[in-house]
Amino acid sequence: MKLIVLSDTHLKTGVIPSQLQTLLEECDLIVHAGDFNTLKAYRVFNASGKLKAVFGNDDASELKRLLPERLKFEVEGVKIGVVHEGGLSVNDITAQGYLAKEMEVDVLIFGHLHRPLIEKNDVMLICPGSPTKPRMSNPSAVELIIEKGSINGRIIDLEGDTCQYIKFQESLESTRRKTV
Repeated sequence: MKLIVLSDTHLKTGVIPSQLQTLLEECDLIVHAGDFNTLKAYRVFNASGKLKAVFGNDDASELKRLLPERLKFEVEGVKIGVVHEGGLSVNDITAQGYLAKEMEVDVLIFGHLHRPLIEKNDVMLICPGSPTKPRMSNPSAVELIIEKGSINGRIIDLEGDTCQYIKFQESLESTRRKTV
């Protein structure tokens, strides 16, 4: 089974970027860890009938009433948990590891950080980053393949702009090289 894992799409409209749309059409299940932004954006993702999702901190109030804060489901014997904010640090994912154990899952998918991460120790921790508003990374999603209880994941770099901070840093470095 192929899952496409997303978070932090922050779409004000119902338009999914074409490269992302292609990925969604080719998967068996879409898992979204919150921050659709609007009910309209949620409905576009949900129209496929393949969506499992939680709400994020930046979602409209209608979505916070419609979607759970935490979600747990199983795919081919693998227990998967989904939350938006698993922890607040981009460098230390200890909180997410504890949350995975608390939820009794094999895989914890979380968002909010806007930077992709896949880490496997006792449990697999996955942050898909953001396909539209990344932070210090490229736009991204995660592909998970689950077969007979085995899990393989990879970060998919998508086309689009990196965050402004990276562009600003590159501009500063370029300016420094010219003035030295």
